[in-house]
Amino acid sequence: MLSVRSGVRIFISTVPTDMRKGFNGLSAIVEHEWGASPLSGDLFVFSNRRRTLLKIIYWDTDGYAIWYKRTERGTFRIPAPTAEGRIELTAAKLAMLLEGIDFTNTRKRKRYRR
Repeated sequence: MLSVRSGVRIFISTVPTDMRKGFNGLSAIVEHEWGASPLSGDLFVFSNRRRTLLKIIYWDTDGYAIWYKRTERGTFRIPAPTAEGRIELTAAKLAMLLEGIDFTNTRKRKRYRR
């Protein structure tokens, strides 16, 4: 399982991505299409058209790392496309996505916050 440090932002592409892309191709999407820094330490999630593959690219202290997951049955539930081509997720939603849970139909219970 992938562990996410606190303070790390998670962005997911809402449009399909060519899964043949590696470190250079995915970091170019982050930098040139999204206007974000791939060196920020944030996680950037991409999926294929059939939504059976996920790639997560991030900058680990001394280089890029890619985390890759393929489903043997079923698909990942990726949010609907947006004008920006991406949305920000919480670590909990990423965990649900990786486990095959449709987080678009879940509700978060009210909690006390300062």
